[in-house]
Order: sequence, then C-alpha cells, then structure tokens
Amino acid sequence: MTDDRKALLVRITGRVQGVGFRFWTRGQAERLSLSGWVRNEDDGSVKALIAGPDRAVSAMLQLLRNGPPGALVSSVETASTSLGEVSPGFRITK
Repeated sequence: MTDDRKALLVRITGRVQGVGFRFWTRGQAERLSLSGWVRNEDDGSVKALIAGPDRAVSAMLQLLRNGPPGALVSSVETASTSLGEVSPGFRITK
C-alpha cells in the first residue's frame, strides 16, 4: 500500500441506530472504494473501520458527520489503526 493510504477506527454517537446507518455507511464506502466494516455497538453508537486513499477517507468522515436521513450525529471520534488489519471490501458486521 502506498503512503497516501490510511485506516481509521471511527465511533459515531447520537441517533445512529435504527435509521439505516450501517447500510448507508456501506453504500458510501463502496462508492468511495473504501475497505473496512461497520457495526452497531451495545452502547447505541456505531463503530466503523474505514481504509483507503487519504482523500476518500477524509470524504467519508465528512459524510459520517451528517449520516443518512433520520440520523442525528452528536460526535465522530477517530483513532488511527494499522492498514494490515483491513481486509478487502466493505461489510456490515454484528
């Protein structure tokens, strides 16, 4: 992988479950050719691993700050992670 690629763990809070957030996230990630996964957490948040070119990851973060119709995002927290942990494609887990 080249130096312009990165991977982030993202935690999204607010009204983000029960509004199609995971399916919307997968669609946006696929459109941006990102790899990773998205899942609901027991605390009501949504967690995602997004990986790909820096520009696409940045665009995805902007999208996550708004979410799909019906969502009300309170916060988007990020943490860098290793690209080695990312498998190809983008999937919904849990």
